[in-house]
Amino acid sequence: MTAYAIAHLREITPHPEIPEYIDRISATFEPYGGRFLVHGTAHEVLEGDWPGAVVMIGFPGMAEARAWWDSPAYQEIAPLRSRHIVGDIILVPGVPEGYDPRVTAEAVRAALPAE
Repeated sequence: MTAYAIAHLREITPHPEIPEYIDRISATFEPYGGRFLVHGTAHEVLEGDWPGAVVMIGFPGMAEARAWWDSPAYQEIAPLRSRHIVGDIILVPGVPEGYDPRVTAEAVRAALPAE
């Protein structure tokens, strides 16, 4: 099942280490089947507040996403980002083929307190 690394980069302080990080990151996730899905694009806020930038990398599965994050190659360059960018990063699994949201809706209904 596909998995995603999603970053919400809220505060970016310009620094020469940032383009170095960008130059090097693809080489860290490509061995794990990763690829950019969202990077360097504008986003449209429909509700709430979402300052900053969004980055999304797709992986074949959670094992590959976790292996990339934990890899020595990525951990070596991560400080180039974290010293100058404040944000949140998550790994999240996608939904399986044939996912039916009605099953989730029924589970939510079943968990509601009785009226």
